[in-house]
Amino acid sequence: QVQLVESGGGLAQPGGSLRLSCATSGFTVDFTYYTMKWSRQPPGKARELVATIVGITDDTKYADSVKGRFTISRDNPKKTVYLEMNSLKPEDTAVYYCHTAGIWGQGTQVTVSS
Repeated sequence: QVQLVESGGGLAQPGGSLRLSCATSGFTVDFTYYTMKWSRQPPGKARELVATIVGITDDTKYADSVKGRFTISRDNPKKTVYLEMNSLKPEDTAVYYCHTAGIWGQGTQVTVSS
């Protein structure tokens, strides 16, 4: 059974940084092949796809709202995906989810406030 567990959320000041991690387990196929994604859901708003890292190629894609500030990466031996978030803004406040192939983690709360 595939499991995704996010961590690293918390409170950050505007302009600050946080690094989210998504530890995975249970894949029956090499983790390298999986395209991994981070999405977020701000309070009272729809869920938004934030970043994607493509399996095998490690090509990355970002929402315009985070481009240049967020970086998605992966450590294949550790089967873990990361989201480095810099220059945080109050509008980045949301629950952040790691997901792949229709499987979602439980989410981690990120709050950006002074």
